[in-house]
Formats: sequence, C-alpha cells, structure tokens
Amino acid sequence: MTMTNKPYSQASENNKIPILAILENVFSDNKHILEIGSGTGQHAVFFAQHLPHLLWQTSDLLSNHQGINMWLDESTLTNVQPPILLDLNETWPTPTNHLPIDGVYTANTLHIISWALVVKLFEGLSQNLSLGGKACFYGPFKYEDAFTSDSNAEFDLWLKDRDSNSGIRDIEDILLLADSVGLELIEDHKMPANNQLLHFEKVQ
Repeated sequence: MTMTNKPYSQASENNKIPILAILENVFSDNKHILEIGSGTGQHAVFFAQHLPHLLWQTSDLLSNHQGINMWLDESTLTNVQPPILLDLNETWPTPTNHLPIDGVYTANTLHIISWALVVKLFEGLSQNLSLGGKACFYGPFKYEDAFTSDSNAEFDLWLKDRDSNSGIRDIEDILLLADSVGLELIEDHKMPANNQLLHFEKVQ
C-alpha cells in the first residue's frame, strides 16, 4: 500500500517523537501495551518500531480497522497486533495474545468521547490493567477550569459545536476519576502544541 492509500493524520506525525521520548521511559519495564483508539494506526507502528521490547495491541471501532491494518501490513512488524474491537459501551475484549495488559496508551480520546464514556474508560482500566500497570493519556486539559492557551479554548468551542458531549476535560475531574479506580498520577508532562501526557500507575 502507498501512503495515499492509507489513512493519514498530520497531528500524529507531529506529536509522535515527543510522545516517544516519554513512553521510552514510562514503558521501559512493560511488556504488553493496549492502545485505546488507535485511529489511523500511525502511532502503533511508530511506537512498536522504536520500542521493540513491547507487544503493542491496537484497538478501535470497526470503522477504523481497515486503515489500521493497512499501516500494520506495510510495516511487517511482528510486535504490533491487528486491531481488536473495543467499544467503551461494551465489556473490553481479550487481547489477541491473551497476555495480561500491563500498560495502556491513548491519544486524543478524552476530549472526543462523552464524559459518560470517559468514566467507562477508567472503569475498564480498573478491570483490565494489571496491578502496577501504567496508563498514559495524551491530549489537552484544563487546569482550575482554565485553558492552557487561547487555541485550546477555540478548539473546545469547535468540539462542543460538533458534539455537545465532547470538550476538553478538567484535570481535577480526571484525577478524581482516576483515584476512584485505583490509579495514581505519577507525572504530568507538558508537551508541544499545548498538550499534556498524563502518566498514571495502578496502585490498587
């Protein structure tokens, strides 16, 4: 497949290197990562290529599986798995290899999905992430009900106009939700383009 045949996200290309710099450290001792909402598949291929000690399980709604598989097929990597259907309204499926999930990665999902699905995502983490496992969330957040930039405020208006249930989340709400399912914030990394990468660990 050529690049023109595959789905492509410029944002994924722009942010993959700074994200990798964090994941190299956070996932240094991990083995099996579940990516929630793999989108085009670009991040999965890039991170699996640069983190060969990890087995990277892609997931998304069925509508994105074909595009993800295009990226995977072209890469010929052996440590990235074909996508499984993960619908946050449903019970999480068993990964292709049946291994325990000791790490979760998701990018630009919390502000796209409804708050009800954000809650379900964290409930799923409590049920599927192994004790001591790590979870990384990349995207924009608000702090003390304030946006970190004018562009994020404009982005939030665009999101809400498109879907009133979406929007940039308050970090305080995320931390309360995480605490309720036994996740502890280890570090909040400031990233380029007014984004953050939240690194949690499952402590109970």
